[in-house]
Amino acid sequence: MQPQQPKQQIQVQLEENVAEGIYANLVAMTHSSSEMVLDFIRVTPGAPKAKVQSRIIMTPQNAKAFQKALSDNIAKFEEKFGEIKMNQQDDQRIFGFRTTPGE
Repeated sequence: MQPQQPKQQIQVQLEENVAEGIYANLVAMTHSSSEMVLDFIRVTPGAPKAKVQSRIIMTPQNAKAFQKALSDNIAKFEEKFGEIKMNQQDDQRIFGFRTTPGE
């Protein structure tokens, strides 16, 4: 039996300007065979343009781990605060979180 490796601790730093966060109400997702690209966008109703606020690029494996973590956290949120209600009109809106076809 091999001795266990000690777990490496990573010190995460949060810069003040990043800690403020960025609001987005649309995400456009594309992918290649080796990466997933998530563009977080803020759409203002009535405005002719929308600006990408942040682009996140990750491996498919990290994207799948992110999906699992997000699903787990949504379940915990709903357990504590109740079901998140989705508006029936969400599918017909021109903005909101959606996916776009991959490359």
